Amino acid sequence: MDDAPDSADEHLVREAEKITVALGRMFPGLCEVVLHDLRDPDHAIRAIENNLSGRQVGDPATELGLARIADPAYPSVIQNYPNRFPDGRPAKSTSIGIKNAAGEYVAALCLNLDVSVLSPVTLALSNLVATDTEHRDQPLETLRDRTARELREAVEAQAAERAATPRSLSREDKKALVRQLQRDGYFDSRDAAQTIADLLGVSRATVYNYAK
Repeated sequence: MDDAPDSADEHLVREAEKITVALGRMFPGLCEVVLHDLRDPDHAIRAIENNLSGRQVGDPATELGLARIADPAYPSVIQNYPNRFPDGRPAKSTSIGIKNAAGEYVAALCLNLDVSVLSPVTLALSNLVATDTEHRDQPLETLRDRTARELREAVEAQAAERAATPRSLSREDKKALVRQLQRDGYFDSRDAAQTIADLLGVSRATVYNYAK
């Protein structure tokens, strides 16, 4: 019976070992996953998958592991804290403490993400999606047709801003609305002028006249 707690603790560590291997193989070359057996701090590393730090199975516990051993009230999860690999590469780390039924830390699962690999990718993506602000007030084109539904919603929204319905707008407001729709590219779609005319209660020729 005396061996029961140790057996239960070992079962927990073995289950965590499966998770360590699976997570590491999910992110090859990118995220190191380390399982620390806190029952043996001098030889704490029980498993290390996708090794990026150069540590080995049997290496001692880190300062964070020792802190958990010393204080069961130490936070169970330390999320996304800055870290650094021995060669200086920046890392983002998360440490998850694993307690037994008695509330004692028996293991810790640690993930160390190599952000030096991601930084150039992030920069490249930022440059890729960036747009030039020089022509922000001058819509150059639209990459898809404006549907009649979108057009109707735009007309109704602009009329609502003036506390009116499209047909009840004044002549000047209708003219301003038509010119805004033209700037926004709605005239690029087929039959847009007729749709606008129907919504405003004017002729198609009047719409074109407003747009001039």
